[in-house]
Amino acid sequence: MELRSVEELMDLLYACRGARDVPVSGGAPVDAYDHALRTAALLRRQRPADKELQVAGLVRPLGRLLRPGEPATRADRAADAVRALLGERVAGLVRRRTRPGRQGEEDDLLALRTADEEARTACFDAGVLEDWRTVLELLAARNSRLGAVE
Repeated sequence: MELRSVEELMDLLYACRGARDVPVSGGAPVDAYDHALRTAALLRRQRPADKELQVAGLVRPLGRLLRPGEPATRADRAADAVRALLGERVAGLVRRRTRPGRQGEEDDLLALRTADEEARTACFDAGVLEDWRTVLELLAARNSRLGAVE
């Protein structure tokens, strides 16, 4: 599945509400929607200028909806779904793999992993998904312009 609009992406993210995400290291399951919002909010606090990193934290749980029951391929499926809309960097961060020759991506993955883990236990109001619409639209517009040039 390839997402073609921010509206499709928002619909999928809303569908994460109520889906329980079980952490790999054990622990209590968390609501995938709330976890995604908290992860993105934590990344926004840590790196306010890095919108792609924040959005990677937000869209990561899509793999659970796109590939239920197959934890090993969830990240790949989510990355493939958002690549065309949000770009290669977001897809790579969702997949949690670095690209050769890219400085700082290891730090980005560490920040993403740390926020992901902290969001499982953090209790704060991370807002609502609609708060992210403008950021998603900006990334989608920038990515579509880049794609049109290439």
